[in-house]
Amino acid sequence: MPASLTTTFTNRILQGAAASLLVLALAGCSTTKDRMTTGSVPKLTKPVEEMDATELRSATDRLGQAYEKNPRDPVTGINYANLLRMNGRDTQALAVMQQVAIANPGDRNVLAAYGKAQAAAGQFQQALDTIGRAQTPDRPDWKLISAQGAILDQMGRASDARQRYRDALDIQPNEPSILSNLGMSYVLTGDLRTAETYLRSAAGQPTADSRVRQNLALVVGLQGRFPEAEQIARRELSPQQADANVAYLRGMLSQQNSWQKLAAKDKTPQAAGDSNTN
Repeated sequence: MPASLTTTFTNRILQGAAASLLVLALAGCSTTKDRMTTGSVPKLTKPVEEMDATELRSATDRLGQAYEKNPRDPVTGINYANLLRMNGRDTQALAVMQQVAIANPGDRNVLAAYGKAQAAAGQFQQALDTIGRAQTPDRPDWKLISAQGAILDQMGRASDARQRYRDALDIQPNEPSILSNLGMSYVLTGDLRTAETYLRSAAGQPTADSRVRQNLALVVGLQGRFPEAEQIARRELSPQQADANVAYLRGMLSQQNSWQKLAAKDKTPQAAGDSNTN
């Protein structure tokens, strides 16, 4: 299955949901779908999110060779670090981006990618600071604002995180990645009904990608509607990818203790105004 979807489905319950949210939010720091930029670096035969594990390893090896030849090049470094993270090699990705940031201290894209790597490695406060330096007050970037929200969610600051998502939506209304992040933020606090509202809105946008729909499938499944969740998970994927996603979904939903905790939280009264959609 694609590495990005593997990440989406393997670490989802509670803290895992935060990790998934972070993946999708920070994917937007460079481009909406985190597709690889090319140019002087090896070109990829397909988008990263559609690669299987073998293709991802091969692409990582090729980008690694290009990086060794020119470790100061920002495009090569960013692309290589992205692939390393998608392979679960967060520490190595952080080391790569640290060197690229030293070589390109004023590059906004480099700073954004460096913050992404810091967040993936668990250095949340440092990531907030780095992404803040990449932001320009006169031309705020909604992708960076949404990334800040994901980091704040990882830090347990749900209210601050949701405000950042809404700030991002003010700039980019109905952006599916932001709506998905906002929905997953409610998963973290156990409000599955509100989470589903945002995720359905996200999945209904023309530019939504499969990762958004997999998040929706998870939230529907967590509420006990597995046939519906499986139907959502199978959309727009090859049979092999869909089978892998459904297997991960079944595995996670079998963790009854974690699901019951979320279900119990979902029955608590919602804070006034919290269930309004954007």
